[in-house]
Amino acid sequence: MLNTDIKNSPDMRLLLLENWLSQYQAKWSIQLETLVPASSDASFRRYFRLNTSNPLHQSLIVMDAPPEREKIEPFIRIAHLFLKAGLQVPHILEEDLAQGFILLSDLGNRTYLAELNKKTASGLYQDASNALIQLQLASKPSTLPHYDSNLFQREMDLFPEWYLKQHLRIALSELERSELQKIFDLLIQNHLAETQVYVHRDFHSRNLMMLEKNNPGILDFQDAVYGPLSYDLVSLWRDAYIVWTESEVLDWLISYWEKARKAGIKVPNDFGDFYKDFEWMGLQRHLKILGIFARLYHRDGKEAYLQDLPTVLKYALDVANRYRDFKVLAKLLERSQAMLQAALPKSDRS
Repeated sequence: MLNTDIKNSPDMRLLLLENWLSQYQAKWSIQLETLVPASSDASFRRYFRLNTSNPLHQSLIVMDAPPEREKIEPFIRIAHLFLKAGLQVPHILEEDLAQGFILLSDLGNRTYLAELNKKTASGLYQDASNALIQLQLASKPSTLPHYDSNLFQREMDLFPEWYLKQHLRIALSELERSELQKIFDLLIQNHLAETQVYVHRDFHSRNLMMLEKNNPGILDFQDAVYGPLSYDLVSLWRDAYIVWTESEVLDWLISYWEKARKAGIKVPNDFGDFYKDFEWMGLQRHLKILGIFARLYHRDGKEAYLQDLPTVLKYALDVANRYRDFKVLAKLLERSQAMLQAALPKSDRS
């Protein structure tokens, strides 16, 4: 039986989930009465945790992904791919593609975000950096979808559509649209010229779990693609949820760059070129995130992401101001800054 709060929920998928789990109760020594919410994310997926009497798995995770909203096949396929590369991702114990359920091993509840501080950061980021190099060395071009120009364009289009238009009510002139597209084209050209590798796409502090062995545990990898080497570095060190000084980020980037070169990964010989790729990739990602967070609020009713908009905007604005190629964009971002502050819920205004 489900806990009382869950049992009384009108959500029928929970009843389907309980029924599906019951067939594996004996096999995995599942204690169905312990089923509780574990987490949710920016998609329509939800996760639940339950205890077992199995000494190999004290607890397990269940993913609920409504088939009409989220396909679980990519998660399953990429989990096997990342495991083969030697990364620590959840093991798939049972799966049901038709209903959208997966039973997984549990990587715990100690996120990087909760564990990161001045004392732990260097060690934790070293582990994450090593995991990225391991993943990048395993890359093969024909295995994952390519992060192509069309995908980059669709992502950046979220910025004018959802952040500027829907969230801030900023209507761009034809000239502004044209100038913005020139910047998008420039970014895309730079990204496609980078070394292409496996890209997690959300390799940040909420998706990395602190483990005693083979740290970190890696979650939320179902959108992985074959794309620019710098993308996951941006996710990791220009994280929307935790901010570090520029000197700290530079130290970690230099360490990665040196290790990657020694490992045989094709990174630029000049660190300045490498850092430019990192900055430009960060600009693309943060424009996209501004649009995504605004969409999560206006379309999906997820208000919590609004509090992270100022951090993401600052990342984008800092880069746009450092390169003359982005002068028009910098002015647009500055124009949005005051309006963004006014658009935040009162509890989130500084």
